[in-house]
Amino acid sequence: MITFTEMRALTIAAAASPKRPLHLSAASGLVSVGSTIYVVADDELHLGVFSKDLPKPGRLVRLFEVVLPDNKGARKRMKPDLEALTLVPPFENFPHGALLALGSGSRPNRGRGALVALDSDGTVLGPPRELDMYPVLVSLHEAFDVLNIEGAVIVGDELRLFQRGNKGQANNAIISYSVWDALAALQSSKSDPIKPTAINRLDLGYISGVPFCFTDATALANGDMVFCAVAEDTEDAYRDGPCRSFSRSLASSATDESFAISFRYAMSR
Repeated sequence: MITFTEMRALTIAAAASPKRPLHLSAASGLVSVGSTIYVVADDELHLGVFSKDLPKPGRLVRLFEVVLPDNKGARKRMKPDLEALTLVPPFENFPHGALLALGSGSRPNRGRGALVALDSDGTVLGPPRELDMYPVLVSLHEAFDVLNIEGAVIVGDELRLFQRGNKGQANNAIISYSVWDALAALQSSKSDPIKPTAINRLDLGYISGVPFCFTDATALANGDMVFCAVAEDTEDAYRDGPCRSFSRSLASSATDESFAISFRYAMSR
């Protein structure tokens, strides 16, 4: 059984538009830096910024200069579908690191990302830089019939993306890139497509005929990764379905080219 501890509510001081709620819903990625919690949501254009220590409402940082409709169906069709958020260590032009937010890549309008510079204390520094994920997505659309990136972590010099399967195609995978090659390609307007250094396909198990599929991940200090998976009863990457169960598990490097799933805590609904 998984025991939950509520850290705080994701309330915000001002909504993105008059008809949007005063909280961040559909949160899909989280990074904790110092005393700040950063959150992306799959139906927003913004990064949520929240205090870890104070219960005061958070604020939104706009990542994309477009407008989404308030209608739920229209919003779902047009959203950038931000699903992954990870902390990037210091690198060229980002001396204190950055946050990397990525879309799922499941549809043409979901292939954008953003790079947000951080200050020495882990706070947002300057405007975000919008990214075109095309150089990374080209080879992935060739490797997967249905692409759906749900998580991203950086371990050493590797950027690892978590591909989420579904009931129709349970093609879960951990996709590895050189993080520096990936960052250079994502920031370039003229980059050729780059290929992953490895694609590790993983069977996460089933419950009542529904496969467990990746929903997010984070890296531990020793290089292992903790990931979440859900058994959602749907056969594609677009339509939502009822969730039959969810789990939290550990993935560790079995060899230089494969991963081992070490343990799982699962809960059924």
